[in-house]
Amino acid sequence: MSILTVENMSHGFGDREIFKGVSFRLLKGEHVGLVGANGEGKSTFMNIITDKIIPDSGNIHWSSKISVGYLDQHTNLKEGKSIRDTLKEAFSDLFGIETELNNMYNQMSFMDIEQMNKTIEKTTELQDFLINNEFYSIDSKVESVALGLGLRDIGLDKDVSKLSGGQRTKVLLAKLLLEKPDILLLDEPTNYLDENHIEWLKKYLQSYENAFMLISHDLDFLNSVVNVICHLENKSLKRYVGNYESFIKVYEANKLQLRAAYNRQVEEILKLEEYIAKNKYRASTSGMAKSRQKKLDKIDRIEIAKHKPNPKFKFIESKESGKVIFETKNLVIGYDKPLSKPINIKMERGQKIAVIGSNGIGKTTLLKSLMGINKPVSGEVKIGEYQEIGYFEQETKIENDNTALEEIWNEFYKCNRYEIRSMLARCGLTNEHIDSKVNILSGGEQSKIRLCKLINKPSNILILDEPTNHLDIDAKNELKKALKEYKGSLILVCHERDFYKDIVSDVLNCENLKI
Repeated sequence: MSILTVENMSHGFGDREIFKGVSFRLLKGEHVGLVGANGEGKSTFMNIITDKIIPDSGNIHWSSKISVGYLDQHTNLKEGKSIRDTLKEAFSDLFGIETELNNMYNQMSFMDIEQMNKTIEKTTELQDFLINNEFYSIDSKVESVALGLGLRDIGLDKDVSKLSGGQRTKVLLAKLLLEKPDILLLDEPTNYLDENHIEWLKKYLQSYENAFMLISHDLDFLNSVVNVICHLENKSLKRYVGNYESFIKVYEANKLQLRAAYNRQVEEILKLEEYIAKNKYRASTSGMAKSRQKKLDKIDRIEIAKHKPNPKFKFIESKESGKVIFETKNLVIGYDKPLSKPINIKMERGQKIAVIGSNGIGKTTLLKSLMGINKPVSGEVKIGEYQEIGYFEQETKIENDNTALEEIWNEFYKCNRYEIRSMLARCGLTNEHIDSKVNILSGGEQSKIRLCKLINKPSNILILDEPTNHLDIDAKNELKKALKEYKGSLILVCHERDFYKDIVSDVLNCENLKI
């Protein structure tokens, strides 16, 4: 049974066409991975099927009585509500029935026998409905999902308006999982989860009985939870049955076959065109030329995906820093209240350190305290000499009307237009990306623009806060290679062990620093 049907859908932004005649069906119970390189339109596709964006043409049809749950990281959370109360909103229908049931009980003393018998019959039905829908185990369900996603570490009584961006996303994800909609739509849900919570979500989705569609660049996670791959490339969408590994095998084989068929067709077209050009004006052969022209006109031309440039990241290194990068003495980080025990650590030139730990534990606060952006609660940080720092800040949602070219030119105003375009091209951005506004680009393309600023400024210390979020596999591999080659010092906040394990010399686990 099809629960979602997309028919002949096309859409673009300005002169940039994203989809052309895309058709798609989602079947009940399918676990779908939506994949494609940065900028192919994965998040745009999600926004179209959830009516957040109206396509230029085509039809989107959901089956009747289908509940859709979409992980929208910009959903407002009500100030004054605790995490626990917010999660319980997933069961608002059941709480409404409980209220109706209690009202009936309260009114019984004012009823005659006939009314009371009818009311008892109705309350029995409602009571059975609550029992069958596990209403009386809501608290344990909330506790279980909160534990799995690390919300109990934050504190279920904490006001949701006081949460960080990553913590908010966890709350929204937990609420969505508790709602158990007929179809879950998840756009990079692992971006704000550490290893343990990713593992928990993996097991949860493996046993999820309803359908879901998932965007993720975490290939191990994706491979283990999906049974269908939908691949976006060259403005079209193709469906493959199986997990990501089986998709890659079929896709690569198909690509070779398509290339061979394309080459044969090009050869045939050239021969036909050559024959027509030589013979169309001769009386004796013009008939044959017209026949060949008809054959040429009827050829269904094979299209192959345009080659997309892979990014080439290489950090420009400045002269060496002093031997000591930083040293802390009884440093306590935090804002209104402490987030850590006294921290006594030292970093020396050439060290590469991964900073890990659950979201909200204070990793970003630690970085900002070491850089002097945040004032510590107590203690001190001694900074070494001759430091040129390249800082990749965790993403923040701000409206940006600059084009990609303007964004880089504002930073490197002494360069000419050709040099700016070359910088962006080396980061894997095409001409249409370069001339597009930053705020309509995908998360991965925006990350590449921020990395473009970073790699073109000399540095001897890199401080990177979750740089892999939104990057596709090619960009991640290139960034990993560049960081391994970098001779300077590195502090890297990252939740992907497979990414950082071959780069760093040391790991700082912030779980050991929390109060």
